[in-house]
Amino acid sequence: MKAIYIQNPGGVENLIYGDLPTPVPGPGQALVRLAASGVNFIDIYFRTGLYQADPPVVLGMEGAGTVESAGDGVTGLKAGDRVAYAMARGSDAEYAVVPAWQLVKIPDGVDFVSAAAVMLQGMTAHYLAFSTFALKPGDTCLVHAAAGGVGLILTQIAKKIGATVIGTAGSEAKLELAREAGAAHGINYSTQDFQQEVKRITGGRGVDVVYDGVGAETFLKSLDSLRPRGMMVSFGNASGPVPAIQPLMLSQKGSLFLTRPSLANYAVDRDEIAWRAGDLFRWIDDGSLKLRVEHRYPLADAARAHRDLEGRKTTGKLVLEIQ
Repeated sequence: MKAIYIQNPGGVENLIYGDLPTPVPGPGQALVRLAASGVNFIDIYFRTGLYQADPPVVLGMEGAGTVESAGDGVTGLKAGDRVAYAMARGSDAEYAVVPAWQLVKIPDGVDFVSAAAVMLQGMTAHYLAFSTFALKPGDTCLVHAAAGGVGLILTQIAKKIGATVIGTAGSEAKLELAREAGAAHGINYSTQDFQQEVKRITGGRGVDVVYDGVGAETFLKSLDSLRPRGMMVSFGNASGPVPAIQPLMLSQKGSLFLTRPSLANYAVDRDEIAWRAGDLFRWIDDGSLKLRVEHRYPLADAARAHRDLEGRKTTGKLVLEIQ
């Protein structure tokens, strides 16, 4: 089968588009013939070696396609079922073996590209808004990179819940996308001090929660944007790892809460995945959640997708089309 993989971590030049053996499903697994694979920063983390795995490391953490076959003990799935998944590495390939409990069936009204586009970033946005800091009507949240893949979905979910969203982005065009998604306020952090703007917007109080997938560039000022006993949710490192801090700093800044969540800990069983993916698919189907798939690339052009994402010049979602 064709796949995108690395033998050694490094830059995009280390990506290999080549042939690997088609995997065989074992007990409790299914072989999926992939149609689309979502591109995410976690792929860059594996490529650069920030996250490590034994080579050859096939990239891609979310995909959509058709069940080809199933291993022993698999129930509820059969060949031909349309399925999607996240958090099982290896979706940048023509075939992937996936634990059956992680697979969710795709409704008829959702296509493969949309399903692949929403699984990882959509379930991330879902757990951030419903579980890590459970938003409620009247809450105010700061969403960094609000025009990015997670940001656009999270903004729509927060608005659906009844929270007020302050979104940041690096250009006026991106801020307009965030506003279209439901952000009540937009801050261009390339020309404005977002901490000062947040305090101005909130009358000096600060926000209830910061959802920060940017990392190093925004972390410390994000802490200063919170109300006393607010929560800092650091869920990504797009600009690099955050600096080390002393716990005493959280006390000095208002007895703040700090968490570094991961989807793997918020999608721990079939029921949790079915809840999160089920909500997302239902909202896509009824039109209340709009996905922005900005670019589609053939599998062989994965390096270009990595460059585009790493350059932080994109909005919405990037997807590799496989078959």
